[in-house]
Amino acid sequence: MLAELLFTAGDLARMRFVVAPMWEVGPSLRLLRSGLPHAVHGPWVEQVRPRLAALGPAYGLLAELVPPAGYVPDFLNPAPTGPAPTLAGELAAIRATPAGQVRRDLDRLAADQADRADRVDRAGQADQADRGGLGPRLRALHADPEAGLARLAEAIEAYWELALAPYWARIRAVLDADVLHRARQAAEHGAERVLNDLHAELRWTDGALQLSRRPRPMPRRTAGPGLLLIPSAFTGPGLYTLLSPPAPPQLAYPARGIGGLWAAKATAPGTAALAAVLGRSRTLLLAELAAPASTTELACRTGLSPSAVSQYLTALRDARLVSAHRAGRWVLYARTATAEALLNPDG
Repeated sequence: MLAELLFTAGDLARMRFVVAPMWEVGPSLRLLRSGLPHAVHGPWVEQVRPRLAALGPAYGLLAELVPPAGYVPDFLNPAPTGPAPTLAGELAAIRATPAGQVRRDLDRLAADQADRADRVDRAGQADQADRGGLGPRLRALHADPEAGLARLAEAIEAYWELALAPYWARIRAVLDADVLHRARQAAEHGAERVLNDLHAELRWTDGALQLSRRPRPMPRRTAGPGLLLIPSAFTGPGLYTLLSPPAPPQLAYPARGIGGLWAAKATAPGTAALAAVLGRSRTLLLAELAAPASTTELACRTGLSPSAVSQYLTALRDARLVSAHRAGRWVLYARTATAEALLNPDG
């Protein structure tokens, strides 16, 4: 099916790129829930999936809200007002969602899941316990949106701290690099080249953006002016679109460079020089934090005592070379962008 989004000169003038944390939350959670291996995100899945139990009831709420396939409520992705909204800002927008919109989105989610379950049932593949509709946590959200959104924001924040915050410096570098590439492309060749190069399912022609596999139409009357282009690490090979007037339409696409996002890197070229400044043990810990890890994991891998690791990590955190992220019983440490620059001075 072919969908078209018409453009005026004003819409083109308002087209912009955005790096939005919430566009990583839903797709990454869906990937974790699938239980399937993943060619690109396998290393991340292997690290994060065993830790999900630490989320407790928060995971149950998020699992109901982000089903394995199909519609995800629009209010989870509020339209960003700037080029790089913070998670805190997006959660504030989610908490401020009008009750009517929450209920409309949840009703649409229930209908979509019921329809999917019915199609599977007709094919003779349905589980008796899976007939679509809303689960108990979403029924509570539907009944009392204000209280439910507060709980949801807490659940998202807990998930973020466990699954995405420790890796955000690495993910953000890929997303920013994509935006810089597109900006240069626009400066050298114009917006048409950018849109035609964005994804195989997109095509700019005769004042309209055509999407070859979108199941629903995209009339301008159902969207605000302009277009938000959002690179994402976890959307997968396809495109995600969101039309929620009066906000501009949002289009999330797979960022360039995600194929190497989790690739193991050779020993950082700046390690030897950095050891002369920070000391061998602190530098060793930074090198080991190519992937986020706990104090216990780092002690096992380096041979340092847990108390020494804790002491060194505190010093590195005070120097803003390491960040700490707590979710339940887990405390994961990760290198900051500053540490990455020190370890890899040539980029």
